[in-house]
Amino acid sequence: MSQRIAILPENITNKIAAGEVVERPAAVIKELIENALDAGASDISIEITAGGRRLIRITDNGHGMSREDALLSLERHATSKIRTDSDLDGILTLGFRGEALPSIASVSRFRLATREADSLEGTEITVEGGRVRDVRACGMAPGTVISVEQLFFNTPARLKFMRSAETETGHVGDSVTRMAISRPDVAFCCTSEGRELLRVQRGDLLRRLAQVLGKETAADLHPVTISADGIAISGYISGPAAVRSTTAAMFTYINGRFVRDKVVQHAILQAYRGVIDRGRYPVVALFITLPPGEVDVNVHPTKHEVRFRRQSNVHDTIQSAIEEVLRRSPWLPQKQEQAIAAAVSTATSVSQAYRERIAAAAQASLELPRREKHYQPAALASQPDSPAPLVNGITAAVIVQESTTPFQPEAAPVASQGFFSSLAVIGQFHAEYILCQAAGELVIIDQHAASERVAFQRLRRQYEASGVESQRLLFPETVELSFSEVAAAQRFSSDLTRIGLELEPFGGNTIIVSALPRLAASRDTVRLVRDLLGELTQLGASGAFREAQDSLLARIACHSVVRGVHKLEQGQITELLRSMDETDFAASCPHGRPVSHSITLAELEKIFKRT
Repeated sequence: MSQRIAILPENITNKIAAGEVVERPAAVIKELIENALDAGASDISIEITAGGRRLIRITDNGHGMSREDALLSLERHATSKIRTDSDLDGILTLGFRGEALPSIASVSRFRLATREADSLEGTEITVEGGRVRDVRACGMAPGTVISVEQLFFNTPARLKFMRSAETETGHVGDSVTRMAISRPDVAFCCTSEGRELLRVQRGDLLRRLAQVLGKETAADLHPVTISADGIAISGYISGPAAVRSTTAAMFTYINGRFVRDKVVQHAILQAYRGVIDRGRYPVVALFITLPPGEVDVNVHPTKHEVRFRRQSNVHDTIQSAIEEVLRRSPWLPQKQEQAIAAAVSTATSVSQAYRERIAAAAQASLELPRREKHYQPAALASQPDSPAPLVNGITAAVIVQESTTPFQPEAAPVASQGFFSSLAVIGQFHAEYILCQAAGELVIIDQHAASERVAFQRLRRQYEASGVESQRLLFPETVELSFSEVAAAQRFSSDLTRIGLELEPFGGNTIIVSALPRLAASRDTVRLVRDLLGELTQLGASGAFREAQDSLLARIACHSVVRGVHKLEQGQITELLRSMDETDFAASCPHGRPVSHSITLAELEKIFKRT
């Protein structure tokens, strides 16, 4: 009988390993930058040609390697990061598998030049298709230079799946950006065809984000810092104005390693639920730090996926950290502080103008009598009990000296107000929008979105306390539904009662509505029931109701408040603005739509061509 199983030759196994690690030029650059960072580099340069297919060159100023280590680094599973199996539970370096260099060298024309700081000369190794062609001494600065030419030259099948040079260049830029954000203490420079793609200097994280994402985006970022139960989270998150259409601007790092983890991403999006629209994604740079033994990074050769030992703890900590920032809507208080500062500045300038006018009047009162023939100078200030002096038989005006203490406007009442309460109401537009003024801005408020946020907050508090307050209908209503909606009503009966909705079967596909949430009792009963049950039909189990409860409460809030054109009295507007200041996540309605929009005076002047 012939032998069917055979051991593959080394050149084939190397190519198989390369297929796992080296997906495209961007993956090569990622692996080589990780090695440079592990080597302590503080300056890294990346050069590419033809999107990285023709040439990739990485230069760093790390500690370099000796001749022996350089040769060993090209062997599979040769690494300086781990020694025993127990080391896998405490990995703090970016690389550790010992697969990157031999995998890259097996599918390219590869050159490694490296030198340690205390060595007089460096070592240069040339490899072609996985075979070492030359080893020699070379002169160079301390550090390492790796050149990868003609990537996939010996694997034409893989080469066929490469995209255009422009597309691959874009992937390279994204990869370098992710690495640059992870280490703001390291300088990066990336060039393509001699054209600079990215250059960032060493600095702090916010400066690095401004360099790679733009100053306007960085201006809308807000810090996140929390440490609980052995999990530390820090970084920046964006407000709703800086959202994107993809997850490309969501940068998440576990112990300094960039990851695309479903648990982390789900926690972020759950925190933003009701703050941004569906299908939109925030700008996030989050660094999650936890003990190495709590996370397994040895899941996939690319190391983009991880597993957490306490998955739910990590998820909840991330979500609560982001929610804590979003709950305060920090982009609104900033505007309030600007308004207060502007008000104080205006009041100070008015006070200064007032003092100048008083001084001018006093000077005029002195100069006017000098024109009289029998002028007798009068005292400028009199004693409290002395009579006013006489000039030509007429009582002279007593000039009261101004206090030397400068006038300070009473800003405390303004500062105690929230952003919305401090706005000066101009009026309503189209009976749908409230027009307000804040310093040099025109603030437009969507009254439906604002009312919906207030109602949602009230419903959520009731739900978390003892259940949403309901109101029994004097005349219960019957509703014809689909069979799937009737099934959902029966399956989630107890959960629906907790949100204030009581439904009873009436036979067939008909149900009786006997009670509604009090806030929505005067609204369209049939439409509310259909909307709620329509969402519930998509849930597979009762346990999923908890995750969907905010969406259901948002539906009830939407049905309970004013819609469309609705005239509001001044007292109603004032009460709505006051309620908004007492509401969490006040910048958006529960569905993620913005509550307000500001137009600066400069923008108006530009529209009317006054600048």
